[in-house]
Amino acid sequence: MKYSTSKNELQSALQKLSKAVPNRSTLPILSCLLIDVSESGVLLRSTDLEITITTTIESSIEEQGTAAIPLQPLLDIAGELPDDTRVEMEVNDNKVKINTDFGTYDLMGKDPEEFPAAPDTNNGVEIGIGSTLLNKIISTVSFAVSKDDLKPALTGVFFKIDSDLITAVATDGHRLAQYLCKNETKTTFTGEVIIPKKFLHTIGSYTAGKDEVSLLINDNVFTARMGPDTVYTRIIDEKFPDYESVIPKDNDKELKVDRKELLAAVKRVSIFSNKTTQQVAIKTEKSKLVITTEDPEKASKAHEELEVSYEGDSIEIGFNASYLKDVLSHINSQETILKLNTPISASLFYPEKNSEDETVSMLLMPIRLNE
Repeated sequence: MKYSTSKNELQSALQKLSKAVPNRSTLPILSCLLIDVSESGVLLRSTDLEITITTTIESSIEEQGTAAIPLQPLLDIAGELPDDTRVEMEVNDNKVKINTDFGTYDLMGKDPEEFPAAPDTNNGVEIGIGSTLLNKIISTVSFAVSKDDLKPALTGVFFKIDSDLITAVATDGHRLAQYLCKNETKTTFTGEVIIPKKFLHTIGSYTAGKDEVSLLINDNVFTARMGPDTVYTRIIDEKFPDYESVIPKDNDKELKVDRKELLAAVKRVSIFSNKTTQQVAIKTEKSKLVITTEDPEKASKAHEELEVSYEGDSIEIGFNASYLKDVLSHINSQETILKLNTPISASLFYPEKNSEDETVSMLLMPIRLNE
């Protein structure tokens, strides 16, 4: 195998591919990228078995072939070469030789036959969600995805696509984020699917500020195509919990508060909370909201008050400050609406206004306050 390309082209491709190379793995082959040089061009692929990334680069081809080459040394040498340097790569019997105007560099590749096969994307159906909507969904709900691998259904974002409505939900059992919007896509696809968080964040980094993304789904693979780049992931084949049953319908106490002021107050107060429980309490008192915390172990406490608009009886609820900050950080409005019921029931958070075309809602479970 032998081909040449520009340093800029190679470095850009390697930076993309590095997102799918695990930092640590029991399979050494996963530290490599697969380079496939054929008549149709040069295709590069990397995978961590959860996501797979492929891209093509502009190259001059001298000899066709396939090679598995450690990615990090290639990325490091590309980063040290001046822009527009020509890089020639030649591989024989897994021995890699990199030639430039500055010198020659050798390293050992691995058997390309060991590299995992590309995902099967036959019979894929296009979903039709554009990059703007996709990025909005990712930025709104993905923070609530669970990190608990023992609950695989919760480690991704649940998408439900009907003919007239798109629903995206993420939850870790403590908090829940839901985004609903009108389905204005031209695709005929309808169904439910759970997409891994890492995949969504990876393609989010590709599509930020861009308009073109093609999302396809088949029985077990979800694919995103963006120009010369394609990202694949295996769908999470689990049943998503009945999230609608945990969203309360009887939260009749309504609080309206400046979102940034409340977020800032929680950030300050939580500095003095117990580092294990991160417990803060919010208490409603007519037109006032009191935010407090106390850590007897360190003899620390904090107290702040905010002017709010409130309807209902006085109530005091405890929250995990970290979760509360996450929820407030992902509501995109000047004011936030809180709907409360009891100190032990879930609280609901909404933007000041939801439009006719989209609805954002957050749920946060309380924690029991110390006596």
